[in-house]
Amino acid sequence: MENQSVGSSNSRREEPEIYSGGDELSRYESNVSASRTLSRRLTGADELIEKAKESKEPLPQMGGGRPYPPTLPDREQFIVSYDGPDDPIHPHNFPLRKKVIFCFIVGFNALGIVLGSAMFSSASAPVELQYHVGSTVGTLGTSLFVFGFASGPIIWGPMSELFGRKKILVCSSFVYVCFSFASATAENIQTIMITRFFAGFTGAAPLVAAPAAMADLFGVRTRGQATSIFAMVLFGGPMIAPILSAFIVKNPHMGWRWTMYITGIVAAAGLLLDIFVLEETHHPLILVRKAEILRRRTGNWGIVAPHEEITLDIREVAEKNLTRPLRMLFTEPILFLITIYNAFIYGILYLFLTAIPLIFQGKYHFIPGVAELPYLGMLIGILIGGMICVFFERRFLKAMDDNGGKPVPEERLPPMMLGAFLFAGGLFMLCWAGHYAERVHWIVPTLGAALSGTGLITIFLPCLNYIIDCYLFFAASALAGNTFLRSAFGAVFPLFARQMFEHLGIQWGGTLLGCFSLLLAPVPFLFYKYGKALRQKSKYAFDL
Repeated sequence: MENQSVGSSNSRREEPEIYSGGDELSRYESNVSASRTLSRRLTGADELIEKAKESKEPLPQMGGGRPYPPTLPDREQFIVSYDGPDDPIHPHNFPLRKKVIFCFIVGFNALGIVLGSAMFSSASAPVELQYHVGSTVGTLGTSLFVFGFASGPIIWGPMSELFGRKKILVCSSFVYVCFSFASATAENIQTIMITRFFAGFTGAAPLVAAPAAMADLFGVRTRGQATSIFAMVLFGGPMIAPILSAFIVKNPHMGWRWTMYITGIVAAAGLLLDIFVLEETHHPLILVRKAEILRRRTGNWGIVAPHEEITLDIREVAEKNLTRPLRMLFTEPILFLITIYNAFIYGILYLFLTAIPLIFQGKYHFIPGVAELPYLGMLIGILIGGMICVFFERRFLKAMDDNGGKPVPEERLPPMMLGAFLFAGGLFMLCWAGHYAERVHWIVPTLGAALSGTGLITIFLPCLNYIIDCYLFFAASALAGNTFLRSAFGAVFPLFARQMFEHLGIQWGGTLLGCFSLLLAPVPFLFYKYGKALRQKSKYAFDL
């Protein structure tokens, strides 16, 4: 007899039919009662049913003068579930080839949106000249886009939990393609800024749906490696984009509009993959399809999936689901504090879009295009950091085995402890070496950028895995809240970057940021010690 608990309810029930094998989530989903509880928490069905029972309004009539039908038997015997953790339709059991293809598709979608966020960095200067606006207005082309994908996930995250990953990715990608081409063909600065914002807002679904899909596909033992690849894409895109953008803009046969044409082409390719290759990975939605097949083939209209028990109207979706990411962000101490640190680091990533050209073009006098090549140093650092995180996975798996096969989310954090100091050290090295360009070879600040890149990924990736492990069933909503604050920082930082470096100097601007980084360095150590106690008090955490 195995005791199980869901979330913070701490309610214990005997469930002899829960299967052995698989991971904790797949065992829950193979049990009708537990799976039903999870789906009801996701949709807020229990509150809606309770509210309906307390209603004082008279019951509607059946119609045609007919009496109410007799009470039906307990619905639980009609509810479908997975046939054990080894059920072949469970995404954890998909063939590896299919998992790799699906991860590539959702990762490619994420690459399209992050490319779009940074591609405008080199286009801002010619846009300023063409439309006679200042540098701050030109920078808005990047900042408004990032503001868009700060707010977009608030909708896309919970919607993907209700309607599945595929539908949300298809809708998001289609509208993103439209706004990308609209930006490329815009005839005035107002249209450019408006379409840039809505491109970010509508195209932001992959930022939350992609890691959630990877959590759908992989169990806890392999999820870390999959999200490592996603994190490298998420950070690698803004490193590659400025280089591509700089060479596109300086090409007389292309120009700044092609930065957005190419973004739209990449997004269109992702849309085609979403439509014709990607399959649904969200576990409750796969059960919905299973129930539909059984209804059609058996004629038994009573067969239902847990996710279908309650149909929500638009108001209920908004009240119970669309507000969940912000409720979680501001009421969950784990999510809020880890997101603050994560957001600061992400803001620095977009600040580098200003800092690196100022150093290598302004101080070392590199020509446009070549001045952006040091981003490759950051990209190499990001790849090294990703490999460090994968190496630390062995420590996480050992801790899980020592804990009876149950994951210990805090064991995701050791790479973050290392990354906190690597990141700050890289900032100091980049900015101080860059300030003394006449005496210091350009390779030194480039190495500083690489060190910062290693720190960036070793901070961000453990954050991502920690959030998924803590809020597994609500991962998309938790990631949406995280993305909201993170991207807001990413949008704001470029707006003051140039002024800060010009007034304080490269060296003191970097020192200010490095000192803030060191002030936040204790965060992973505190969560490592107190994280478990916070999770046990959480309303949304998946308490194992």
